[in-house]
Amino acid sequence: MAAVKKKKQQNPFFKFIKWFWILFASGFFLAILVFLLASWGAFGEMPTFERLENPQTNLATEIISSDAKTLGKFYLDDNRTPISYEDLPQDLIDALVATEDARYYSHSGIDARGTLRALAFLGTRGGASTISQQLARQLFVGVRSKNKFQAITQKVKEWVIATRLERNYTKQEIIAMYMNIYDFNYNADGIRSASRIYFGKEPKDLKIEEAAVLVGMLKNSSLYNPIRREELVLNRRNTVLAQMAKYDYITEAEKDSLQALRMDINFSPESHREGLATYFRMYLQGFMNKWIQENPKPIQDGERDKYNIYLDGLKIYTTIDSRMQANAEEAVREHMKRLQAEFFHQNTPDRNPTAPFLDLEKSEIDRIMERAMKNSERWRVLKSQGKSEEEIKTSFDQKTEMTVFDWNSETQEKDTVMTPRDSIRYYKTFLRAAMMSMEPQTGHVKAWVGGLNYKHFQYDNVIQGARQAGSTFKPFVYAAAIDQLRYSPCDSLPDNQYCIEAEKHGNPEPWCPKNSVGKYSGKMLTLKNALANSVNTVTAQLIDQVGPKAVVSIVKNLGLTREILEVPSIALGTPDFNVYEMVGAYGTFVNQGVYVKPVMVTRIEDKNGTVLYEYVPKTKDVLSKDVSYAMINLMEGVTQGGSGTRLRHTYKKEATEYKEIITGYPYELKNPIAGKTGTTQNQSDGWFMGMVPNLVTGVWVGGEDRATHFQTITYGQGASMALPIWGLYMKKNYANEELDVSTGAFPEPEGMSINIDCTKIREAIEKDTDLEDDLEDLDF
Repeated sequence: MAAVKKKKQQNPFFKFIKWFWILFASGFFLAILVFLLASWGAFGEMPTFERLENPQTNLATEIISSDAKTLGKFYLDDNRTPISYEDLPQDLIDALVATEDARYYSHSGIDARGTLRALAFLGTRGGASTISQQLARQLFVGVRSKNKFQAITQKVKEWVIATRLERNYTKQEIIAMYMNIYDFNYNADGIRSASRIYFGKEPKDLKIEEAAVLVGMLKNSSLYNPIRREELVLNRRNTVLAQMAKYDYITEAEKDSLQALRMDINFSPESHREGLATYFRMYLQGFMNKWIQENPKPIQDGERDKYNIYLDGLKIYTTIDSRMQANAEEAVREHMKRLQAEFFHQNTPDRNPTAPFLDLEKSEIDRIMERAMKNSERWRVLKSQGKSEEEIKTSFDQKTEMTVFDWNSETQEKDTVMTPRDSIRYYKTFLRAAMMSMEPQTGHVKAWVGGLNYKHFQYDNVIQGARQAGSTFKPFVYAAAIDQLRYSPCDSLPDNQYCIEAEKHGNPEPWCPKNSVGKYSGKMLTLKNALANSVNTVTAQLIDQVGPKAVVSIVKNLGLTREILEVPSIALGTPDFNVYEMVGAYGTFVNQGVYVKPVMVTRIEDKNGTVLYEYVPKTKDVLSKDVSYAMINLMEGVTQGGSGTRLRHTYKKEATEYKEIITGYPYELKNPIAGKTGTTQNQSDGWFMGMVPNLVTGVWVGGEDRATHFQTITYGQGASMALPIWGLYMKKNYANEELDVSTGAFPEPEGMSINIDCTKIREAIEKDTDLEDDLEDLDF
């Protein structure tokens, strides 16, 4: 009997298990397919291997001081200067991992646990983006789309790129790349800029609580903005610290202590118009633009591109010392604020109805104002818009809101309402200043201050302009006389009215210069005494004896290359020069007669450290060591008993009031100083050139227009306008021993052939004896 076969009973759950595995396998293979499609570029272009190896980011060009500080940067949109992993503080790295990717060191670009958690709880318990994924988004994917399908495809691309990044880079390199790429707002592109802008320091110097602030901003730098949302950022910082404690990077006690600290933001924005050495940086921009034109990149693929200072991440190594630069800017700011207060006091409407101009008719003032309007940015813009000249002029008389410069404001700015015409006149009331400091042996420029405030006064008075040199030109006449006629500082000439007849030295009419006070002592004066007191009659005799041609020849060799008429009147400083040229020329005296052209850039490197440019010094032998030292000895007399003597004294409050206002406080400098003051006609320009053995500094002060000046020599002389800036600057330098600014004597050449000991002559003058007989008895 055939066996009856029983039908096998099927497990009721088999169907569900079967479909589970089918769906799982389908999902698995679908995921693989999606990843493959993404890697093949189906969801948008994917980075090539070469781009992964060399991600393209815009890098700012960095300006580096001689003491290895960043003076500023050149950039358009991205103020980014990358740093290596080794330069990141460990606290910053720990905070980043604890907050953004706790399992960073154990995954290969995708955190599986985090991804499953995000899917299971729909992101309510945290996201799943790893540091590698965030870097992929920053470098190659971009801002998350609001379109859901596109957002999903972007996420897939992030996963693919993240795994590729993990294969190409170490974990340390990925962290460094991520911290260098992130935009922290306020031109703080990358961790180095962020550290400097928000805390005023390099990343390696960040405290743990400061590092936590910056890591907290990575979630959303616009939302967690320390400047605008302090309380929100503080809470976010404390969350980061809590995460660090959670993962045992710090203890609970440390967390509690750090969370109790207030958030100490030191906001230091970096822009082209703010910060240290702004005028120098703008000069450097022009220097670099010219260099780029003359030095293209190496040929690639048959083409030769040009470097871009805003994108290529160049490093410019300069001679500027950031500490001296800060001292120079502070000195200018301190003195000019006081000097301007006095100028305002003397130019109130009741004292000077034509302020800030003196001795000008209305027609002359109108010409100055019209010229200023036509040179203004407003005129340029309106002209480009097709406005007529009449329409443009009318716009200058319409009141508008504006922000103007103001010495009395903490920010040096104030908001006001005035017409553009009035604003032009307002700015013309401000005296301007320029200062440059140089190491004479190398030509290295250590400080450069082109004006009061670059944001409001963009004309660089160090190098752009030129003003009459006044008595600071006289040492060139004395140098020619000592060099060619073998005069010594102790030789004497009479202080009497002196005339050079017509037709001599190319002079069409007789030239009879007067002394500044219009008086003549009638006595014999040594050259040292005559230069110390800027006696014009003695300088006139010297240029008559040596001839203007010889003076011009020496001046040209000293780097003053402007056209100079070979006439006697140049002896009193009628030619125009700028501070840059004058400092280079005076440096020759200190450098034993060798002119060294001032240098500001020593080296340029590309982003990889390849040297693109190195400076070669440019020098010229101009004077002998003996003549140069004799000139230094002559100019030491200026600070020993001449117009620069105030550098040596203490002015008490009960002394004449103007000295207290101008100097602010005493200098009391005891070390050897050579120098020369200069004052031009009508007190339009005040100069001081000051020298110690390893530093030469020139200072100029004056109005934008020559008609803007003090009424009297009391305030309008170089000793009152310019010398105090030099004194303040040098006191600040001497306060920092690390700067090693010389306090010693100028080195005297061996076998000095020119007599510099004027003791016997001084005694004879003091006794008022017959100088002619006494001088015959002296043996030099």
